[in-house]
Amino acid sequence: MISGQILQSTINGLKNITKYEISVVDKDGKIIVSTESDIIGTTIDFIIDFIKSMAESMTSKGYNYFKVFDNGVVEYIVCIKGEESDAYRIGQLATFQIQNLLIAYKERYDKDSFIKNLLLDNLLLVDIYARAKKMNIETQLLRVVCVIEINTEENINILDQIKEYLPTRTKDFLTVVDQKSIIWIREIKENESKEELEDISKKFQDVLFSHTGKNFKISMGRKINDLKYVSLSFKEAKMALEVARIFYPEKTVINYEELGLGRLIYQLPDMLCKMFMDEVLGNITVEYFDDEILTTVNKFFENNLNVSETSRQLYIHRNTLVYRIDKLQKITGLDVRSFDDAIIFKMALMVSKYMDYKNENYYN
Repeated sequence: MISGQILQSTINGLKNITKYEISVVDKDGKIIVSTESDIIGTTIDFIIDFIKSMAESMTSKGYNYFKVFDNGVVEYIVCIKGEESDAYRIGQLATFQIQNLLIAYKERYDKDSFIKNLLLDNLLLVDIYARAKKMNIETQLLRVVCVIEINTEENINILDQIKEYLPTRTKDFLTVVDQKSIIWIREIKENESKEELEDISKKFQDVLFSHTGKNFKISMGRKINDLKYVSLSFKEAKMALEVARIFYPEKTVINYEELGLGRLIYQLPDMLCKMFMDEVLGNITVEYFDDEILTTVNKFFENNLNVSETSRQLYIHRNTLVYRIDKLQKITGLDVRSFDDAIIFKMALMVSKYMDYKNENYYN
């Protein structure tokens, strides 16, 4: 069904051209939009009888009435004030216009429904290609699926604003599958690098901020070259958002291909995570270490195990840094100055963060 706003805008435009009062009536006889504002919401009693009749138009009480069909079924009645021949011709014109709007809206709905089912992996392979051909959607095209994290009930309004920004990208698709995100299936060039894709996303973030005043995170799956892999890229983009939420909260543009250890740990089973933590830390947990130790170690990792640079950035004496590292070694048996031990402790910190995240989301 066409939105009331679009219908009202259409008949207002027609009135400006023709000077005739126009209304649109639903199947129950209720006037849903009209250039005569005082009659909106009122009911025309004989409309149901008119719908049941074989006639496609009729004249009554100073108005011309015309049926608008959807697959042979009456969807709307167009009502023109006036019984003269000019009013009749204007009624035919208005009916033709709304009929075309109905077809366009239905086509758009069908395409959106297809894209949603494609993303959710609800289609058989044969159906994907058959329906894509029917709707003139290219199947062999380089694409990437992006998820724009909204977390607001205003996603429909934001979706419309995004569509205004992408009027020339006719091979792109935008849709909503829940109230937390907007899905953007982007056509990309053969030679577009990961860096270029991320740069485009960052520029797009700026546009969204200028329209809404809000910052949104954007994630992307891997490039795909066939429509049948859209659901795979979508799953990867969703995973990228989740992994970044746990391990890289400062990131606003997240690429599935650049999640590093975070992606690996995210896919580990709970039992394996617990076994690893028991093996590395035994009876203690990461919470056992004070903020001073953890801040020192994380900065040490950031500086590629460089003692001098780490102590300089922390504004502490080199010996103080060495003392803290030795203290950690006494507790865990791991010397993070050694690359192998540093990797093990780094993973322990990440696995602990992952387990905490899962526990919080399980109980909340």
